[in-house]
Amino acid sequence: MPVQVAYPGPDGTHAAVAADRLFPGDARLVALPTFAAVVEAAILGDADFGVLPIESSLVGPVAETHDLLYTSSLSIARETVLPIRHLLLGAEEVALEQVRVVRSHPMALDQCRSLLGSMPWATAIATPTTSDAAAQVARAGDPSEVAIASERAAEMYGLRVLASDVGDHPEAYTRFVAIAPYVRLDRDEGAWRTAFSFVTDHRPGALHRALEPFARHSLDLVQLVSRPIPQTPWRYRFDAVLAGHPLDRVVSETLAEMTALTRQLVVFGSYPADI
Repeated sequence: MPVQVAYPGPDGTHAAVAADRLFPGDARLVALPTFAAVVEAAILGDADFGVLPIESSLVGPVAETHDLLYTSSLSIARETVLPIRHLLLGAEEVALEQVRVVRSHPMALDQCRSLLGSMPWATAIATPTTSDAAAQVARAGDPSEVAIASERAAEMYGLRVLASDVGDHPEAYTRFVAIAPYVRLDRDEGAWRTAFSFVTDHRPGALHRALEPFARHSLDLVQLVSRPIPQTPWRYRFDAVLAGHPLDRVVSETLAEMTALTRQLVVFGSYPADI
């Protein structure tokens, strides 16, 4: 029976490409409407895995994915990094001066600020995914409406490529993760990552004390993200990723020390690194 993999769809999104890469072969890919729907499917067992974007090389962490992981029982089981190329797509050839609406996912819009800044006469409209933007433009058939989306979306919806590589930077990447209702403890050769979240006391020096064991044990902290805790206004948690396997002695000792120095520490992922 093929592995069921849910991702925020429809097809034609970068998440669909990431799901193909994370689960090559006979996996059955299921497009769902939202990030939350992907998480729910993985929790309820309707999907074996969910695939979500978690970090952009240009705009940083994907807050929704971080928050969904924190509030669910799911863990990161795999990761892959995709190069991202943004294309400007339209129903037919049109001069940029005639464009009145640009549709895309908020992250894609944020990665194409120079393009949007050069078109002050056009209105940017957010869509659930870049593929949704392409689908809406194709349905409208209005040459004054365009989408920022992928080459795969252009092919799917029969749109013209009006401009290629419209992102602000020539090299842009997005990290995608596969999430599952368990923490992996198996061990392959190569680099490994462990993801965790912690909350410190609200007093001077608390974060410094919590992180001190990393320096003392020469353990690399490859990501540190601050996120608000909605139930307690103006209090924050820290989502982090370290280089190493949770059963490595130095990793387990460091996390044990951190547990004694924090109010809460939860591991939510162990997976091979896609460097």
